[in-house]
Amino acid sequence: MSEPAANPAATSFPTPIISLPLGLEVLRTYSGVLVCLEILFGGLVWILVASSNVPVPLLQGWVMFVSVTAFFLSSFYLTLLVTGLADRINTDWNFLDVFYHFLALLFYFAAFVLEAATTAANGGAHINSLPNSTDSVLCITFPRGNIFTVLSYREYSINVAATIFAFVVTLCYGGSMVMGFKRWRK
Repeated sequence: MSEPAANPAATSFPTPIISLPLGLEVLRTYSGVLVCLEILFGGLVWILVASSNVPVPLLQGWVMFVSVTAFFLSSFYLTLLVTGLADRINTDWNFLDVFYHFLALLFYFAAFVLEAATTAANGGAHINSLPNSTDSVLCITFPRGNIFTVLSYREYSINVAATIFAFVVTLCYGGSMVMGFKRWRK
């Protein structure tokens, strides 16, 4: 008696290629920790930029787009790994990991540069209260570039913090890309 022929549709898909552990074990790897840091610090960039008055919407709009999009995509990616659903999707996860982190690195580097430009465009402008009065006076120095913003001390501090966190997230995405590339090349 011969064995029944295998269904070609069931055998034509390759098995998923993933070298990261699935489930909560992924959080014990450097890659898992970096993805968690990407989500944490990316969320801080999102919150800090949103809490400023967005003095240059053209520049900071891109920062908001990148931080919100990367926050949700990284959260989705980590959810796929933690729940183990990545094992059920037949694709080369190592390549997708490198590709995603490369794109996120490019976008976040651009967002970091634009946020730094917005912060640096303050140009020494500051608002001082007049003594014995409720009025304020605006002190402006000569602008250093084509973009000029007037930020209060609070807004300036928020933008400085957002710039620093955007740089940290950029480093996290770069580290994730390098580790993913090493896994992909094995």
